[in-house]
Amino acid sequence: MSQWITRAIDRSAEFNDRAAAALTNGFDWLFRHDKLVKSGQTPFELVFTSDLMTVRYYALGTEEDIQLNDGSLLPIQRPQHAVPLVLVPPLGVTTETFDLMPKRSLVRYMAARGFKTYLICWGTPQRRHAKLGMKDYADRMMGEALDAVRAHCQQQQVSLMGWCMGGLLALLHAGLQPPGRIRNIVTVASPIDMRGGGLVAGVAQIVNKPAKLIRKYTDLRLNMLKPEMFHTPGFVTTIAFKLTDPIASVTTYWDLITNLWDREFVESHTTTSDYLNNMLTYPAGVVADMLVKVVVDNSLAQGEFVLGRKVSRFARIKAPIFVFAGATDALISASTAEGILDLVGSTDKRFEVAPGGHMGVILGATAQNAVWRKSADWLVKRSMPEVKVRVRRTRV
Repeated sequence: MSQWITRAIDRSAEFNDRAAAALTNGFDWLFRHDKLVKSGQTPFELVFTSDLMTVRYYALGTEEDIQLNDGSLLPIQRPQHAVPLVLVPPLGVTTETFDLMPKRSLVRYMAARGFKTYLICWGTPQRRHAKLGMKDYADRMMGEALDAVRAHCQQQQVSLMGWCMGGLLALLHAGLQPPGRIRNIVTVASPIDMRGGGLVAGVAQIVNKPAKLIRKYTDLRLNMLKPEMFHTPGFVTTIAFKLTDPIASVTTYWDLITNLWDREFVESHTTTSDYLNNMLTYPAGVVADMLVKVVVDNSLAQGEFVLGRKVSRFARIKAPIFVFAGATDALISASTAEGILDLVGSTDKRFEVAPGGHMGVILGATAQNAVWRKSADWLVKRSMPEVKVRVRRTRV
């Protein structure tokens, strides 16, 4: 048999295999969608439950390693580091943010690196939660969550790692605390200076002048209106996020069609799409605080943020801090995120720009090496038990 006939037969067989796989995957995508979604599969223990918020603890089983997105195996480190790590997701997203897929799960990765890994789940806000503001999340709820973590792991110091508003909530909470309570802080694409670059900062500058005129010449104040009036369903958050990159929102479905034969690609695409299509509402109180204090007043860039009767001051933060920004982040530019380094009182601080957009920088395929690994390496060196030196008094 000639070589070209053999090659044609092989290509025909490959085409048939791909066509069969595409039909199977297409059927599952249309009629058995849930079978393709792989998020939230890492087992956890609930260590705190309230009306809205819960706290999860992730401890890996007896396996020796976990598989990463690039196909490599990561050995599970035992024993664990002394200082626990608390992951803080932003509002408006589901609890699967940091456990998106088994091979691309931040909670699994950090647990494998030897951290006692906790995750704050903000829950699904309803209309009755519309009054919740930044003071509720950054002060009361974060305080309850971290108290539960400290009680569970029997450690007083904790490290915080937050993405987007999650990083902002971590910073605001740390700005309320006395020295020593927060051991380390890692933020990823968290907004600080609303006069910097990026879409969020651009919108802030557009809104700023008319908002100040309204404030100057009228008695209209957002905090005077009933928050329940501004409660919006979660799909509004989804639409707003997709409008930041409408072309990608369409082309991603073309990618699905052209790779329909690849089961792993279809599972990854479906899981990510399910995540993006099921975003949550922001409590109206939070929206009002962000519009007035962040967008109009640019309070974060001034280093202070009023939370009810308390004031969070970034200069009070002495903990080591590692700040990441996304290289192609259209929402939060590098300059917008980097501003925190000039405001904190920390002497141990680092800034780095990582590949990816606003979501890709923390959840994308390159995040494991560009952000997760570097964060873990940095935290390991700063998560040792504190050595208490006993000072002896002597008489002269």
